[in-house]
Amino acid sequence: MDEKTCCVTGHRDIPAERMADVEQALRREVLAAIEDGYTRFISGFAEGTELLFAALVAEEMEHRPELFLEAAIPYAGCMKTKNRQFHALLHACNGVKVVCEAYAPSCFMQRNRYMARESQRIIAVYDGRDHGGTLFTLRYAHTLGKEVRVIRI
Repeated sequence: MDEKTCCVTGHRDIPAERMADVEQALRREVLAAIEDGYTRFISGFAEGTELLFAALVAEEMEHRPELFLEAAIPYAGCMKTKNRQFHALLHACNGVKVVCEAYAPSCFMQRNRYMARESQRIIAVYDGRDHGGTLFTLRYAHTLGKEVRVIRI
């Protein structure tokens, strides 16, 4: 049987008063994906939703060795961040995909397309805004006929 892959898309700026609810809902979605046979999880490693998702998957990996966490990095320069959580979670990953060697205006879009193409299920943390990477990724996932699960904030 083919490996089932799940990725996440979502906002970097989750309101502080919604963070606990988002974390709880995202945890439920990660556990549901595992229950549904997903073993490969891809995070774009942006702050907010994507690092939270990676942290939840990394937590599950501690007692589920069959899980595979992949970081999809938009461009190589992102690896120079001083964000400690980013580096700790990157260390927990089984794989890293750097989508573009150098920064280009389209590198984040290319990263999002990569994650959507690779995945059968996309979990989105979405606040309804009519622009941005999360909306673009949601629309792209729909055009590919992917399963999309939305956590509304």
